[in-house]
Amino acid sequence: MSSIRRAAVAGTFYPGDPTDLATEVAAYLAEVPAGDTGPAPKALIAPHAGYLYSGAVAARAYARIAPLRGVVRRVVLAGPAHRVYVRGIAVPGVEAFDSPLGRVPVDSAAIATLRALPFIEVSPRAHAFEHSLEVHLPFLQSVLDDFSIVPLVVGDATREEMARVLEVLWGGDETLVVVSSDLSHYHAYDEARAIDRHTTDRILRLDAGLDPEEACGAAPINGLLEIARRRGLSARLVDLRNSGDTAGSRDRVVGYAAFAFHEAVRD
Repeated sequence: MSSIRRAAVAGTFYPGDPTDLATEVAAYLAEVPAGDTGPAPKALIAPHAGYLYSGAVAARAYARIAPLRGVVRRVVLAGPAHRVYVRGIAVPGVEAFDSPLGRVPVDSAAIATLRALPFIEVSPRAHAFEHSLEVHLPFLQSVLDDFSIVPLVVGDATREEMARVLEVLWGGDETLVVVSSDLSHYHAYDEARAIDRHTTDRILRLDAGLDPEEACGAAPINGLLEIARRRGLSARLVDLRNSGDTAGSRDRVVGYAAFAFHEAVRD
């Protein structure tokens, strides 16, 4: 078994050529309006579709962590399982993830700690072709210096289970949490806008009761919202669009949003 998780969607969801990929990510980040970054967040929610569809929305989130370059050394990256059933939460059983922009190490100490939890399983299969984590790596590599990841494919984990994982890994300024999710899927444009606005309002209220029809990453989002409520974080909507705004038809669209979560200012 390989100790490296190979890039599975390079060349489809985003460019496979390193130069082309770096140029495209830089262009998305450059499009973020000046002064739109705000204070550095502790956590993000960002979409995971192909860059043509959601790259500009993701960039609005990732531009906000540019001030954390050299500070963040670990990223807890959690996204939903699309291809393989996972009862709880799956860790990958590898030492690193490959990206066209370079290899990203896995935080093996953090993984070892998580494996003591009864709902954590080791599943290279769940990670092998899962795009919900992979598409975030080039953005992270573009805005941060050296960092490791704690990659989590989240299946039917409860809100409390996901919150427990985040509590264990929360750390300090060196740790960033990124939850990967799109919003509603395959509604007509106006209907999708109404559904997604309702969902974003719930996220802003830290209402940890989303279901997968509202956001495919509902399970990791709910855990983040629960821990945000406990720790007194506030949520801010950074961007909200759908594929009818970015690329493609408005007949059946997918919703995308970006959120930043901020800890209370410490005296």
